[in-house]
Amino acid sequence: MSQGGQPQENLAGQVVQPPEGKLIDFISGQWVTDNPEEREAVQVFAHKLVEEFGYPKTVITTRPQFRAKVSPSGQPKYPLDITVFTASSKQYSEVYIIVECKSKNRKDGQVQLEEYLNLVPSAQIGVWFNGKEHLYVRRVQGKNGVSTFPEISQIPRYGQPISSIGQLKRKDLTVPVNLKATFRDIRNHLAGMTTGMTLDVEFAKQIIDILFCKIYDELDKGPEDMVEFHANIDEPPSVVKRNITNLFDHITKKEYDDVFDDTDKITLDPESLTYVVGELQNFELTKADREAVGDAFEVFIGKALQGDEGQFFTPRNVVKMMMEILNPQPKEMILDPACGSGGFLITGLEHVWRAVEADGRRKKWTEAEIERAKKDIASKFFRGIDKDSFLAKVTKAYMAIVGDGRGGVFSENSLKDPKDWQNPHAKDLIELGSFDVVVTNPPFGTKIPVKGADILKQYDLGHVWKYDKGSDKWVMQAGQLYDSQPPQILFLERCLQFLKDGGRLGIILPESIFGMPTYHYLVQWLRNTARIVGIFSMPEELFQPHTHAKVCVVFIEKTKPKESDEIYMDEAEWCGHDSRGNQTIRTLRDGTRVLLDDIPSMPARFREKVKWRP
Repeated sequence: MSQGGQPQENLAGQVVQPPEGKLIDFISGQWVTDNPEEREAVQVFAHKLVEEFGYPKTVITTRPQFRAKVSPSGQPKYPLDITVFTASSKQYSEVYIIVECKSKNRKDGQVQLEEYLNLVPSAQIGVWFNGKEHLYVRRVQGKNGVSTFPEISQIPRYGQPISSIGQLKRKDLTVPVNLKATFRDIRNHLAGMTTGMTLDVEFAKQIIDILFCKIYDELDKGPEDMVEFHANIDEPPSVVKRNITNLFDHITKKEYDDVFDDTDKITLDPESLTYVVGELQNFELTKADREAVGDAFEVFIGKALQGDEGQFFTPRNVVKMMMEILNPQPKEMILDPACGSGGFLITGLEHVWRAVEADGRRKKWTEAEIERAKKDIASKFFRGIDKDSFLAKVTKAYMAIVGDGRGGVFSENSLKDPKDWQNPHAKDLIELGSFDVVVTNPPFGTKIPVKGADILKQYDLGHVWKYDKGSDKWVMQAGQLYDSQPPQILFLERCLQFLKDGGRLGIILPESIFGMPTYHYLVQWLRNTARIVGIFSMPEELFQPHTHAKVCVVFIEKTKPKESDEIYMDEAEWCGHDSRGNQTIRTLRDGTRVLLDDIPSMPARFREKVKWRP
């Protein structure tokens, strides 16, 4: 979507620099004032009408605004934010959909919307959208001539009769273009309207369950089959709840028995569930852009990753940079032992799949053969662990949407002895010394110490180390364990244990590990255990505004270190956002606006200096 102040495409496809405080209207191509209402509501919904519901721009008016009349013979008076017509002639009698974006809250928006609909008798559909949540209504003409405007789950696609909303064949599903906005809309609606739930994590758990119903339904249906995941326009919410609950309880849970257990239930009230189904039913989620899916997931699970367990989303630019440097190859075993919501695994899949696609084209494989090879890679060579069962489920959902591989994701404690894991499949599929690539952003912090002799005794770094002046070295004290250790220290050693000899590790660690005297023993241990290939210092703003931890990205090879080994050092001054999370955009002398972000250029600099397998 166009953003004010940044280079934008006009209707001719030319990139132009906007005047200060202006953006290009998506429908008319005119410059309009850049303000939150215009940028976050009017333009977003205009894109949605065209790209998701299929309405041609020729039947939509934004600028100049169409105006409603006070009376049939009166003068046009009230400007409408977006007007959709039944024909490109755009006559008053052809108004079909009215979109109102001005009111900030749902109650005021509904009042204003119904007032406009009463002024334009031909309008059949009304939309209120404030950029965060929406309301859809349709006109129902009463016997007394008075219109009522009941809420509906979705608006019709272009050319679709209102009566057939929700009656979809799989071939009718569309690829979502702004899934994050849809999820944000759902989240805000649930937060404001759902009874019995107040925590984002509870919303997120329900959304994951519902998404699996949607995924199963898409994958189970042929192009001409009617989908079961729907909310028909005249179906009572109680019927929608019954249908989706049956789909979940009797089919989805059995199909994804590695994800769900008997206690999992869809507990959303019928009205809220109908809202969610109505928002998602038109989409073919399994064809969605993978980054869009990640963005959408962050809307719900971001609140679950606010640091209580040292968990944060790893910024996508860092994930991509690490994958470029690690360069995983087809048929290499890849593991994230603290996988969170699956960002490293998904990005790793994309990286490996590009190589599979290139190899398939070289060998003249069919598209079906390439897709089978990609799915085979996902299921056989990608593994993930997270001790949070909810986050493991999130990763499974993410993997299922983008191409499966969910069977390699488990909810276990990576720091425990693998023989003590609960899931026998995890024991079979994830073994120490069996991975070519390990990549992770482990939880870190002194507030979440790892305790217990059963865990600590597995690690050199779980033992006490003392400095010996005679040898000028730190010496591990056999049989003496620390009372506790920060998790990142043990994760570093466990990651190396997971690797084959010669394997590659990319890990995010607090920078203090390499600077504070407290950790001299750890640095000595690491330099005697493996080859430190590179250390990339990240800006302090990287994880802000969530935490002020200053981190670095460390690349390690599990080989016997040599005295001649050199460590490649690099530093990023900018990471694309400031301490408040706002993009760091600067205007150059020629008027071009650029994002200040050094991280994407790091792999190229690294490759110029370091030759690293493969």
